[in-house]
Amino acid sequence: MENKKKGMTLQQKQSMSGWIFLAPATILIAIMSFWPMISAFMTSFKTGSSANMQWAEPLWYNYARMFKDKLFIRSVGNTFLYLIIQVPIMLILAILLAQLLNNKDLKLKGFFRTCVFLPCATALVSYSLIFKSLFATEGLINSILVNLGILQENYNFLGTSASAKAVIIIALIWRWTGYNMVFYLAGLQNIEYSVYEAAKIDGANGWQTFWGITVPLLRPTIIMTFIMSINGTLQLFDESVNLTNGGPANSTISMSHYIYNNTFGTGVANFGYATAMSFCVFIMVGILALINMRVGDTRD
Repeated sequence: MENKKKGMTLQQKQSMSGWIFLAPATILIAIMSFWPMISAFMTSFKTGSSANMQWAEPLWYNYARMFKDKLFIRSVGNTFLYLIIQVPIMLILAILLAQLLNNKDLKLKGFFRTCVFLPCATALVSYSLIFKSLFATEGLINSILVNLGILQENYNFLGTSASAKAVIIIALIWRWTGYNMVFYLAGLQNIEYSVYEAAKIDGANGWQTFWGITVPLLRPTIIMTFIMSINGTLQLFDESVNLTNGGPANSTISMSHYIYNNTFGTGVANFGYATAMSFCVFIMVGILALINMRVGDTRD
């Protein structure tokens, strides 16, 4: 009789080795990421503060409370206003700048690309404080507008609801346009220049080339940047806190800012309600990302 060799086969050994290498990272991800998410979801069904938390009655109390909370609804409206205005303007500017700076005949391309990207390298708190100083009642913007005769006297940009929202939108566009431009620039550099030359020979002008070649070939990048921009805007926090502090009268407050106030900023740590709002933001991000992917997916 032939002796049967006992032990694992080579394929089993390779599989076991893979699991051994993956185990530490998997355990850390489970402990540091997934368990906190599960724990937070459970917390969203509780009321009370700190160590005195107990299960809500009814269990969905925090989620029902959101629909009756006028300030939360206002924060949702403000955040979506920033999203609807800022994201399209920012991405259109990013594409146009990338197209301009991808011109092979342009001199000092590296310098101009660096200048456009530099705002992205500025710390969030620092740039918010810079814009706060610029648009202050005695700030540089007011001085220029008064000296040019556009304004008769200094205007309180950050003390008026409409202008304060406009300042936040301007700040967001300034900060993130260069960041998205880098993605579009990378995408444009993967497009063969011969494609543009062929279009030029066929008689296509610049506008037709842009819409017929550049935009379709950049579609995956556009979808990615759109999802990233939606995700970032729905979590808007620094500008609301550092530029306007949510004012005047909470008219510019964002969802993340309001969640922070309910967690740490109001003196009462309302963790259950704040966690429920956080999951609401998570669901909004997921739904908008799914819609964007469905709309942008051109596969049969």
